[in-house]
Amino acid sequence: MPDTPAQDHLEAVESAASDNRGNTRMNYLEPQGPAASGPQARIDTLDSLREHLQWAIELEHATLPPYLCALYSLDPERNPEAVEVVGSVFIEEMLHLALAANLLNAVGGHPRLDTPQMLPPHPRPLPHGDRSLELSLVPFGAEALEMFLRIEQPAPPGAAAEGDGYETIGQFYAAIEQGLRLLCDRLGERAVFCGDPARQVNAGHFGHTAGRLIAVDGLDSALAALEKIVEQGEGIARGEVWDGDQDVFHPERDEVAHYYRFQELKLGRRYRRGDTPQTGPTGEAISVDLAGVRPMRRNPRPADHAPGSAIHTAQDEFNHTYCAVLHLLEQAFNGSPKLLAVATGTMYALKAQAQALMRMPDEDGTTAGPTFEYVAPELRRWSAGDRQRIVVLRDGPYVVYGGVPLRRKRKIVSSEADALTWQTGEPLETEDTYALCRCGHSGSKPFCDGTHALIGFDGTETAGVRPYKELQHVHDGAGISAQRVGELCIHAAFCIGRTRPIAAMLADTGDSDVRSNIMGRIDHCPSGSYSYALERGGDTIEPDLPQAVSVLEEEHGLASALWVTGGVPVLRADGRPLETRNRMTLCRCGRSGNRPLCDGTHREIGFREEAPGHADGHR
Repeated sequence: MPDTPAQDHLEAVESAASDNRGNTRMNYLEPQGPAASGPQARIDTLDSLREHLQWAIELEHATLPPYLCALYSLDPERNPEAVEVVGSVFIEEMLHLALAANLLNAVGGHPRLDTPQMLPPHPRPLPHGDRSLELSLVPFGAEALEMFLRIEQPAPPGAAAEGDGYETIGQFYAAIEQGLRLLCDRLGERAVFCGDPARQVNAGHFGHTAGRLIAVDGLDSALAALEKIVEQGEGIARGEVWDGDQDVFHPERDEVAHYYRFQELKLGRRYRRGDTPQTGPTGEAISVDLAGVRPMRRNPRPADHAPGSAIHTAQDEFNHTYCAVLHLLEQAFNGSPKLLAVATGTMYALKAQAQALMRMPDEDGTTAGPTFEYVAPELRRWSAGDRQRIVVLRDGPYVVYGGVPLRRKRKIVSSEADALTWQTGEPLETEDTYALCRCGHSGSKPFCDGTHALIGFDGTETAGVRPYKELQHVHDGAGISAQRVGELCIHAAFCIGRTRPIAAMLADTGDSDVRSNIMGRIDHCPSGSYSYALERGGDTIEPDLPQAVSVLEEEHGLASALWVTGGVPVLRADGRPLETRNRMTLCRCGRSGNRPLCDGTHREIGFREEAPGHADGHR
């Protein structure tokens, strides 16, 4: 994500950007004159409308890799103004991507992002656009600026709507507006906007980006979404340099549309009130220090370096992260909208990976750079299939797939604070795929809200992968063989008891009451650190636990681990599975020394959730 002075205040940015100066509906998207009636501009079926809105998603995404390369090539200390401009445009292109997905969902479509078509080799054209415009991966400079000006170029007044082979993005969206109006007139608004409203992402799901995210539920909101996309790109009514918002980084100024922001960088001067496209910018000077740009190799490709080399390995790591973003975005736009915060948070990992590449020397005085190559889901392992599973995202949350139930459990203790049992609370409302906080800092625990990215959470996994049987210590009693793996203990204290720990009680297991007491205590051990068989080497006897994730709370309101039961598989960030067991506990305070497993550190640091009324909420 953009490395700007206001990076930590993006939620405030969103609020400021959503306070628009004008609410007019000028229909400036709709071209004037006879050119608008050409048959090539017509979108006259719902299928055609959905196809074009999928193209809109592909179009908005296609701008992201070039903007990211230019952004991360800039030294933010030497080029703060250029970082601010490119970063703000990138953020708003992400907003446009989400708006295009809302539009497609509103008319009953299904946004697709995790596909090879999203990442063809560079150079490449805009999807279904003017093929004379090539998008390249280049560092910031004259070539990048000219490319960005071509991308954001305003359509001339009276330009024809163009649904395919469009010359400007505004003309493409004009064709979509025409199609929406035509189909609403012909079929009725309700028939056109037939999508599931629950699939809409809204401002609550877009907490770490700027701009106003519009939930689309009919023609008026659809036109507002289209207007927002075009205004931010090329200005109000195709005749002004402003986009209708206040400048989110400089609230005392009006915000300049994308095309004119790049003109400011090219011409070295800002626009001020009274300036027009004809006058050009006449405000204060701004500067770009080209010596403060990392000389990234132009359009790098994976084949440029041998597999296993440092650059190839770093590029592969970047591609895996970027495809994880695409996967999360597709999930967010197809029934799990709260994952949008996770997707945008995961983008922060891209910055470190891209900048690390741009510090690696390449040929002819250049540095390496990201290649934006598609990684097939089966090679990512964790993102393939729809089975129930939990995936640990690198330096990010736990993503839970397959509708695994989520609930709370509270430890019941005696008056002497002895652990007695777990009390199950009401289930928590979730989407089919949801994300749980791993860093311990989310404002909507137990759910992830993307905060891990803002705080630079290091979630490096340290837990071993040796199986339970290789680690266990066995202690025999009469009619029971207790097995223990100390590395899994989270100090829930069911094994201690009021007077004696289990280890001391085994000598008295000839007494069936003592033996039964031990079995009950072990059954309540959430991590499975303790287990038992009836005899050494016999089959382990496990309690019958459902496939679920339980948010544990211990005595005095202490927040504990995530209790995974029923053999739900857990995959590490590198795709390797942890041993699947009937019960295991995952860290959610972010401080375990045995990540992703809990080691009881939450007790040492007094980890807690927010006050009641906030802990269960989603932001």
